[in-house]
Amino acid sequence: MDQSQIEFRNVSFRYQEDMPWVLRNVSFTIGADEWVAIIGHNGSGKSTIAKLMNGLLFPQEGKILVDGEEVTQDTLWEIRKRVGMVFQNPDNQFVGTTVRDDVAFGMENHGMPREVMIKRIKESLNAVGMTEFERHEPHRLSGGQKQRVAIASVLAVSPRYIILDEATAMLDPKGRKEILKTIRTVQDERELSLITITHDLQEVTQAERVIVMNGGEVWMQGTPRDIFSKKESLIEIGLDTPFVSKLADHMKDAGLELSREPLNHQELLEELWTSRSTK
Repeated sequence: MDQSQIEFRNVSFRYQEDMPWVLRNVSFTIGADEWVAIIGHNGSGKSTIAKLMNGLLFPQEGKILVDGEEVTQDTLWEIRKRVGMVFQNPDNQFVGTTVRDDVAFGMENHGMPREVMIKRIKESLNAVGMTEFERHEPHRLSGGQKQRVAIASVLAVSPRYIILDEATAMLDPKGRKEILKTIRTVQDERELSLITITHDLQEVTQAERVIVMNGGEVWMQGTPRDIFSKKESLIEIGLDTPFVSKLADHMKDAGLELSREPLNHQELLEELWTSRSTK
């Protein structure tokens, strides 16, 4: 039986005994090769979930299983080979004097043979379009380039799951778009699962499934189309919806019939075209 998944079983967590619970009885599963976006307002527990998946934190109640193996102090190094993490600020992940050194760092920690490291450095930098920057100093790169190197560093360890914790938050729209394109390409080529913790609605629309957190609990799960069709409920818990989704609502109010909730401009145009051609 294939156990390739991350599973939260009734997980509760708080940072100190006298503090309120950040997560309460959280259960969900993320399957192999799946892209799941986890969203919620600040303080909803989504970044805590990311740290629990990677063993940076441990729950007080419940279990977290990665490919059937529980995340504990004893399994930590094995878990981190399978679950890679890219943070919001790539500067916090840089330790080497060159891009090459940085990509090698995680592999050195796992004691990989030199010939394997050399091969994976090339493959990982190529996957994110940063081969020509191998000898560059990381601090001289642009924000988008730094984030690509951070992704390459995680890829080099060859994980099954990659968590991006607000990984595009510090980028401008162009950089964000490029990173999302890189992520999509990498997922298709490497057959890995992506977990994105994000406020970026455009990023959410590209995921296959969305987990909405509210008050430390799983409030809703579904496809992006399912989730964004419940605009009023999302607004009530302090979340926004994509501009295209709002525009579609105005069109419905004006009497236009739409067959589905559009997720991007292309889908909205298709709905308008269909609506006009049927009249």
